[in-house]
Amino acid sequence: MNKRKILIITDTWLPQINGVVSALQKTIKILEEQAYEVFVVHPGLFNTVPLLVYPEIRLALFPARTMKTIFEREDPDYVHITNEGPLGLAARSYCLKHKIPFTSSFHTHFPLYVPHYTPVGGKALAQAGYQYLRWFHNASVKTMAASQSLKEDLEKHGFEHVVICPLGVDTDLFKRNEKAESRFKGPVFVYFGRIAKEKGLEEFFNSDLPGTKLVIGDGPARKSLEKKYGKEAVFVGYKKGQELIDLLSVSDVFVLPSVTETFGLVVVEALACGLPVAAHNVMGPKDIVTHGVEGFLGDDLEAVAKASLSLAGGKHREKALKFSWKHSAEAFAKHLVAISKGANSGK
Repeated sequence: MNKRKILIITDTWLPQINGVVSALQKTIKILEEQAYEVFVVHPGLFNTVPLLVYPEIRLALFPARTMKTIFEREDPDYVHITNEGPLGLAARSYCLKHKIPFTSSFHTHFPLYVPHYTPVGGKALAQAGYQYLRWFHNASVKTMAASQSLKEDLEKHGFEHVVICPLGVDTDLFKRNEKAESRFKGPVFVYFGRIAKEKGLEEFFNSDLPGTKLVIGDGPARKSLEKKYGKEAVFVGYKKGQELIDLLSVSDVFVLPSVTETFGLVVVEALACGLPVAAHNVMGPKDIVTHGVEGFLGDDLEAVAKASLSLAGGKHREKALKFSWKHSAEAFAKHLVAISKGANSGK
């Protein structure tokens, strides 16, 4: 039986560690276990330069010719563009030129990042960002969004044919280790994820919380934040596997100060480890957490973090079990649009 081939184009890929890469890896693994072959077009296949404000992100240089070669060689049955960088643009251009239908994903809400990086002219830049993203995604047959709140927000800003493709969690990995031993003064309020300006971590550090503020992860803002808040929080760097699980297992509350999440994969991962969630009542957290049940949501991060302590030890994992990567991969496959093999005959 010949497997159907999916060409996935992404400007975000290993060795980067973030939610987009994690979601792609999980989705691809399940698709390949089924009736699909997946070829990932990523920056490692091209000459690249680092993004100025985010050096861990590499941007492909002049990818059009190589992109054309890949399309002609791979002859895919489906095309999916994951994000809107140089590779996404090159793939979008090729598909439109050859009348090849494609789907896309809206993973990162860049207009919401603007205030964190631009002190002046933020509103105009955010509007320009929406204009570009709308132009990019409205050329696709379907744009996949991870939550109902994100779908509604995109539609409010003029995005068309938006469909929901929820993310999942590896509940075999993210499972509380009751035998993990803590070296921290309790209670432990933990943040884990990328350490960047748009994550709003200074609000967490400035909160008057008892016990320990634990920060797991790395990113472009880590050095400056660790230098400034090294006495208020414990920074342990990027962790994975059982080492990460053990740190989460000795924590009491997961705190997410970010207001820029489109889903918040770390929210589901924290719930899977039995942690209540303290976050703002914004898209992402509000699509997952029931206020007062698996955590507390509100404008005052300090208040909701303290309130969430009362929920420590609850049955939060039950909510996480509703989010499976199998279901996510099935939704992804369902939304793909097949290419008529005559569509690429002009190559």
